[in-house]
Amino acid sequence: MNLIVTCEHAGNQVPENYSHIFADVQDVLNSHQGWDPGALEIARFVATECSAPLFSCETTRLLIETNRSLHSHQLYSRYSRKLYETDHDSILQQYYYPHRNSVEDVISKVSKPVLHLSIHSFTPVLNGDTRNVDVGILFDPDRKGESNFSKQLFDGLEQALPFLVLKFNEPYKGTDDGFTTYLRTKFSDDEYLGIEIEVNQKFLGTEKWEMIVMGLKEVLFEILYAEG
Repeated sequence: MNLIVTCEHAGNQVPENYSHIFADVQDVLNSHQGWDPGALEIARFVATECSAPLFSCETTRLLIETNRSLHSHQLYSRYSRKLYETDHDSILQQYYYPHRNSVEDVISKVSKPVLHLSIHSFTPVLNGDTRNVDVGILFDPDRKGESNFSKQLFDGLEQALPFLVLKFNEPYKGTDDGFTTYLRTKFSDDEYLGIEIEVNQKFLGTEKWEMIVMGLKEVLFEILYAEG
């Protein structure tokens, strides 16, 4: 199985041409609204240790949301939505399509099946509600390959990191609008497994964060390569 790793919310960078629309909202850019803190660290480590290609987008999701479809109302934020249509077209060409097309192109060219791990992190409290999950494994339950792999990953993490609260399809559904959801329309269950990993940001900067990063790598390595 060929592994590829992506990180759609890897950074909160603002291209110079659009810095004016974020001039007074640096605090928002630095928050979970602007990016997924820690996600790129995990993605890089897993990709490096498993000798897998990494694709990341470090442009802030507040300019363009690369993990949403073109028809999504979340494609542009309340800041970038007010830009001219010509700006939107330019943003798509410079930041959205390059990331998504490069991933789709690699999947189409390598031998199948492909395991696509999309790495994210999430804020522990959203709209006043505390999220009772530490690591979420997101997938499409109707796809047998994704279901089987997710079960293996869950069991491995449960054994390796017993202090974690692990849940399937939390804090989001794996079938919600996202990059993996789009790629499922392009590749069959036999060709493509799209798994999103969501890690709670409450662990950032702690020893447990490092344990999660290492544990995730070790469990993935065991699943993918132990038999080979």
